[in-house]
Amino acid sequence: MREKVELSVVLNETLDKLDGHGILLVAGNPPNPMTIGWSTIGHIWNKQIITVMVRPVRHTFGLMESGQDFSVCILPDSYLKELNICGSRSGRDINKIEACNLDVEKCSNGDSFFISESTIHFECRIIHKHFLDPATLDPAIEKRYYPDKDFHMVYYGEILGIYKKS
Repeated sequence: MREKVELSVVLNETLDKLDGHGILLVAGNPPNPMTIGWSTIGHIWNKQIITVMVRPVRHTFGLMESGQDFSVCILPDSYLKELNICGSRSGRDINKIEACNLDVEKCSNGDSFFISESTIHFECRIIHKHFLDPATLDPAIEKRYYPDKDFHMVYYGEILGIYKKS
């Protein structure tokens, strides 16, 4: 069973997972999970927002571009192997849901799906997006993370609901 919770209930755990082995961004139908380790969570435009970053070369990029919503899922610590697969293999080549033996459920808000095994999931609607601008990016960050000039698209997701397994 899942209960709808406030951001303050899950914020620290979510940030700890981001700093650890990552969390899953799930987009598309059929759903495709991608491990992410970079995100921000905050308050913009009088809305709770989570940002996720996707490079154009990733399969998830096309799914995000063709959709209007997504989910962010936090898995238990025992899912390290699955997080590694979802971060290193492309959904163009394999069905990561099947490869990881994961289950999905339809989100309550929008058309997205979430990973059933997740302990926490965020349901989000894309309200803004933009490519990182190299003209305004710290040159040290560009040199370290973008030597190939493959700048991320930053998606701003309005958090429509946060759910925690009870």
